[in-house]
Amino acid sequence: MAEAAQTPGTPIAAARRRWPMRCTAVLAASLPLLAGMAVQSSAGAAATPSAPSAPSTLAARAASTADESRTASVSITGLTPSTPGKGDTVTVSGRVSNRTSSDIVEARIALRPGARLTTRSAIDRTDSRTAYVPGADGEEIGGKGTVKIGDLPSGAGFSFTLSVPADKLPFDEPGVYQLGVSLSGRMADEAYGRVLGIERAVLPWQPSAPEQATQLTFLWPLISSTHVTARTESGDRRRMPVFEDDDLEAEIAPGGRLQQMVALGRKLPVTWVVDPDLLASVEAMTNNYKVLTEDGREVAGKGQADARRWLHELRQAVEDGEVVALPFGDPDLASLAHRGKKVSGALSHLGPATELGRMTVETTLLTEPSTDFAWPVEGAVDPSIVSVATSAGAHNVIARSDSMREPGSLNHTPTAARPIGGGTTAIVADARLSELFQGDMTRADDSTRAVQRFLAHTQSITAQQPGRQRSIVVAPQRMPTVSQAQAMAEALDTLQLDGRWAEFVSLTEAAEAAPDPRAGRKVPGQGSYPDSLRKRELRTDSFEEIRTIRNTLENFKSILSEPARVETPFNSALHRSMSVSWRGDREAAAEYRDSVGGYLEELTGGVRLIEKSDMKLSGRSATIPVTVQNKLLQDVENLELRLFSGRRIGLDVGEAQPVTVEGGHSQSVKVPTTAKANGRTWVEARLYTEDGEPWGEAMRFQVEVTEITSAVMLVISGGVLLVVLAGVRMYTQRKRIGERPDPDAPLVRHADGPEEREEPEGSAQSGGKSAGEAGDGQAGDPAGNTGAGRRGPSGTGEKVER
Repeated sequence: MAEAAQTPGTPIAAARRRWPMRCTAVLAASLPLLAGMAVQSSAGAAATPSAPSAPSTLAARAASTADESRTASVSITGLTPSTPGKGDTVTVSGRVSNRTSSDIVEARIALRPGARLTTRSAIDRTDSRTAYVPGADGEEIGGKGTVKIGDLPSGAGFSFTLSVPADKLPFDEPGVYQLGVSLSGRMADEAYGRVLGIERAVLPWQPSAPEQATQLTFLWPLISSTHVTARTESGDRRRMPVFEDDDLEAEIAPGGRLQQMVALGRKLPVTWVVDPDLLASVEAMTNNYKVLTEDGREVAGKGQADARRWLHELRQAVEDGEVVALPFGDPDLASLAHRGKKVSGALSHLGPATELGRMTVETTLLTEPSTDFAWPVEGAVDPSIVSVATSAGAHNVIARSDSMREPGSLNHTPTAARPIGGGTTAIVADARLSELFQGDMTRADDSTRAVQRFLAHTQSITAQQPGRQRSIVVAPQRMPTVSQAQAMAEALDTLQLDGRWAEFVSLTEAAEAAPDPRAGRKVPGQGSYPDSLRKRELRTDSFEEIRTIRNTLENFKSILSEPARVETPFNSALHRSMSVSWRGDREAAAEYRDSVGGYLEELTGGVRLIEKSDMKLSGRSATIPVTVQNKLLQDVENLELRLFSGRRIGLDVGEAQPVTVEGGHSQSVKVPTTAKANGRTWVEARLYTEDGEPWGEAMRFQVEVTEITSAVMLVISGGVLLVVLAGVRMYTQRKRIGERPDPDAPLVRHADGPEEREEPEGSAQSGGKSAGEAGDGQAGDPAGNTGAGRRGPSGTGEKVER
């Protein structure tokens, strides 16, 4: 076959290349029939003791051969070029190992080109097979495509390099082909040789450009876990942020994960998907900052130079590319949809987080990002997730094809964009391509396999409908490792240079692509969300804790003269509390929330009442001084002090007093009181905000109201004496006026006495009442006396002796 391949293009050469493949295909198809014939013949021979049992058929021997072919391991660590063209030489490198306890003799390593893989499922099956399958794995290629290594002792390994001109490979038409590497030989205790191990790679063959290239969008995520606390410390001119650890510095340092993401991505046609919290955190590191140690101490951070370098390189990398800004902190949309919406106010964080994310990217990267895309975890969606994802203004939801599945009748990979109603577009990323680079990519054979499969799947998508252009999106894991990022970059770089079947477009262009009318547009139901993902969500009590912290923060802001100094770090911390990065680590998430809430309690506790001892009050009125302490670095205002007495009729504590205290100072507030009775009483003092919410803890102390002092008694007695004397004088004057005789009254002569004047009825001397009296003695006598003790009844005409 190798000789025939030396003269490509002739009918005879083509026929010679196809003949062995056709023979192996016929043999593979005949295996079931031969197995059945063997079973029938063995049934007739079963009567004799020496006859083999029924399993000793051709099919059983093939299965036995497959098991025996696993005695040695073969790994392919390099394949160049990844997408060969005419005139290229395909070079395969790798290593074989003898995993048995016996030596392998007459060992040789050979390339085995296989058949064309016409479907994406066939590509997956090729990669999943581990044992040698006669007929399906092709024949050995001679020349430099085979290397004889002789004996291979038990446990020993051998590195190899095989090469063959691409023109000698049996690739008749564009497509994806299998290319295997086998180790053949015989065990030291066996008489015959066989295939002892095999490894396969997939090789795209596209010597010329197709009619329509597939549009490809690859998301390049710049996301990290939460590193910044809500705590800040005083600096020379600014408040220094405090970091939970120094892990972020390691990520942005040379060779770190995020440094590699930027260095690799700047050369690739990708769409950058950024968590603005990462940018804000690195920006904070460009100045002085603190880092918490394991024993709780705060030490100075040392990542300033790395932070400045990383931001500079990132600005250059995204200068001509598209940047998608996630909401600040990358909130877990699924957790919010399934658990958070049960807590009032939880969903209200999304809008501010989206706006804060946009502003952070603009000011840090000096570019305008898109905030029109929501990205649930692993692209898993249901109606509630879609509703929450779009509640902050996004019109596109990045889903994945293993969540939004296609109809069974669809025989090709559709365009990613598809409308799902309500003005929302689902961007359905291809699940196979999105999951290719997960797992450990530090081994060369694993990364090589992932790169080749990525190229093969994209070429296979194009070959499905070569005359129709489609748009495909790849959404990899949120936080790739260095090795995963390097494998992704290798695949994209190869596709960019040699992938004639693909062209790169931005995520916005992918969202605007014409949807496939046959593609699935139905969002899966609530029960379809994977249990494995649901178990890792934030719980409802997590959002309840966040609500408590937010309410406390709102009250705290109302008393501050500069609320922004507290509002900014705490709001950012609340956004971080809902981050996707907490999935699967509830303990760490709870510790972070506790640290945020604990620090807020520490700050609010800095504004409090100072405990006071019991006191005595003398006299009717006095003032009670209460001291308010402010440990904050800014003034507090909009507070009022209220006192409550345990005996309201004994001590009137007056009205609430306004409170304003400078930062770092204490202020004594004097409350006027009035004593109404002697004795002891408890007084409670408490601070309140403007809207009547209690602030801090109440403070109680005892007040004793003593007897009125001698000086006060003298003043009171003098006043009472004056009032009594004035009353006596008024009474005497009235009496004198009443005893004066009326000159016009007629004289009355008594039988035994001198004449007297008769007083008219109603006069002061008669028993009757004047016209102005009301009959109760109030009008005529200020004291309310009627004079009945010295006059007779009214109208009797009784004489009154003087």
